[in-house]
Amino acid sequence: MEINKTVSKAGYAKLIEEKEYLVTVKRKEVAQKLKEARSFGDLSENAEYDEAKNEQAILESRINELEILISNATVVEDDEVSVHEIGVGSYVKLKDLELDEIENLQIVGSTESDPDNGKISDESPIGKAALRKKVGDIFEVEAPAGIIKFEVLEITRE
Repeated sequence: MEINKTVSKAGYAKLIEEKEYLVTVKRKEVAQKLKEARSFGDLSENAEYDEAKNEQAILESRINELEILISNATVVEDDEVSVHEIGVGSYVKLKDLELDEIENLQIVGSTESDPDNGKISDESPIGKAALRKKVGDIFEVEAPAGIIKFEVLEITRE
C-alpha cells in the first residue's frame, strides 16, 4: 500500500469519520459477537466464534489502514485547488473529441474515487493524463477500446 495519498478536505473528513465509527461503534458490536459466541461453549467447533474472530481481524486491519492513511495524508485545502491547471480537487469539464460528449468530473485522491458519481482518481488513466493540463489543452488516454482524446473546456473549484 502506498503510504502518502493526496486527499481533498472532504475526503480527509470522511476517513476520520469512518475510523471513528469503526473504533467507537463497530468494535463494540464485534466484541459483543465474540462474547456471545464464547458463551456457546467449545471454541474448537464454534462457527460463530470463528466468524466473529475473522470479522474482528478484518475490522482491526481496516482501522490500522485508516490510521496510516490519516497520519500520512496530504490534504488539499479547497482554496489551494488551482483553476489554472488540473490537480487533485479540481472539477473539470472535458470534451470527448471522438464522441463529441461533455463529461463533468472531479479529480480526487484514490481513497475518494467514485466514478458513478463523477469522482475519478488522480491515479486512474483519465485522472493521471489530465493532471497539470490547462483549459484548451488536448490530451490522450489509452483505454481498452483504444486511444481517447479529450479537450479541457473548464477547470473550477466546485
